[in-house]
Amino acid sequence: MRYNYIWLEIGEGSFMITANQLRAARALLNIDQRQMAELADLSVPTIQRMEASDGVVRGNVDSLMKLVAALDGAGIELINPGVPSTAGGRGVRLREHVTKPKPKTKPKPSSARALERAR
Repeated sequence: MRYNYIWLEIGEGSFMITANQLRAARALLNIDQRQMAELADLSVPTIQRMEASDGVVRGNVDSLMKLVAALDGAGIELINPGVPSTAGGRGVRLREHVTKPKPKTKPKPSSARALERAR
């Protein structure tokens, strides 16, 4: 598996996300690691590894893009160095008028009969 430090480009901006920004974003959304994993369509161990990164989050490009897109869709703005802010530095901000994020749910058949109906 290839891990990268990358500048992600979403919308009009490009940025890198740090482990602290990821934890702060989860706190703003009031969600735990499991819910973050569901929201980004990633595994819980992947979220845990990302949050355990020292500084900039490391991961494969697809996972990082899923994570940042999920945060963006949930109303999180990543603030990077050089962006106008009162104190400077990195951070996160929750956009106004954002409803609580809804994780992507996959139907889980509970029986062989449900499996048959799903086909």
